[in-house]
Amino acid sequence: MPAEITVLSGGAMRRFMVEAVPLFERASGVTVALRFGRTRVLKAEIEAGAAFDVALLPRWAIDPLVGAGRMTGAPVDVVRSLVGLVVGADRPKPDIATAAALKGVLRAAKAISYSKGPSGEHVAELLQRLGLAKEMADKTVFAVGRTVAEVVAAGEAEIGMQQIIELLPVAGAALVGPLPWELTNYVLYSAGIGLAAADNAAARAFVTALKSPEAARIIRTVGAEPA
Repeated sequence: MPAEITVLSGGAMRRFMVEAVPLFERASGVTVALRFGRTRVLKAEIEAGAAFDVALLPRWAIDPLVGAGRMTGAPVDVVRSLVGLVVGADRPKPDIATAAALKGVLRAAKAISYSKGPSGEHVAELLQRLGLAKEMADKTVFAVGRTVAEVVAAGEAEIGMQQIIELLPVAGAALVGPLPWELTNYVLYSAGIGLAAADNAAARAFVTALKSPEAARIIRTVGAEPA
């Protein structure tokens, strides 16, 4: 195996990857050059021919890259990143156990927040499915350059929705829980191996490590589920 492989990762996976990568490095002797970025930026770089060994991105970004011949083999699903709802730490936690309950909470809120990243796209689609897209548009505060929980903690929105892995921990905000399961509530992150990986064997070994029991334990501790 080579001394180093390059791994590109969506920023939401930071808490998982900073714990999982050292385990792989110690077990394999391979050094991982890990770089985080926004999904659309990394996807564009890969489309433009950026060199990398493994990419961990939402499945919706991975599949077109495979189809365009930028990756080799089938993607491997790694993380189901649940989207959750937060409120201010001093506010009562609302009932969001069902889609109907969540819809009522959203309608009652004076301001909501979500991001423009993968979880934000998920939330926007969810609002469309609930028939609330137009109603929420005028009272949405987008989280740009900070987490949704920080927007809520600052009092700029009553409630916020983002991947739980990005919400914790933020002082001044409290996690209510994941959005209802009936809404197919998660962002699926998958690993793909670069077509021009420096060493395909090392890249495959890294992806295998992301599916290990040790990796699954880390995934759960950061508020997500193994895929």
